[in-house]
Amino acid sequence: MKKLLHASFAYAIAGVLSGLYYRELTKLNGFTGDSQLGLVHTHWLVLGFIVLLLVLVLEKAFAISAAAPRLSAWFFWIWNAGVVVTGGMMLVKGTLVVAGLDAGSKALAGIAGTGHMLLTAGLVLLFLALRKALTAAPVEVPPLPVAAKA
Repeated sequence: MKKLLHASFAYAIAGVLSGLYYRELTKLNGFTGDSQLGLVHTHWLVLGFIVLLLVLVLEKAFAISAAAPRLSAWFFWIWNAGVVVTGGMMLVKGTLVVAGLDAGSKALAGIAGTGHMLLTAGLVLLFLALRKALTAAPVEVPPLPVAAKA
């Protein structure tokens, strides 16, 4: 669980810093157009920070890593690779656009596509691990306390 917490916190910092980078770079270059650079901030905050916090809640509630240790480990590393590659390519391509350089490279598009494929694989792994955790053992719900009658 600590890995999820630390990774989520790292993405929160990266998301905030990427927003600062976007603001300062566009101001410095007098750029007023559209680029992928402005989306890095929200991608890292949502896909990194928020999603991993939600997975942390699921882990706490259903002990996913205990029920499906290999799947949850694969999810963690594949998901993080996808978030880093996707956000990193948006950062590179957005910076190129703001700097007035060509960002239409097929290699950059291919790497960005790989990041999205990793994110898709990560989602599949998460759902497989979650299904295994939910079907591993019945969850016992404690009875509700009975209110004392006056």
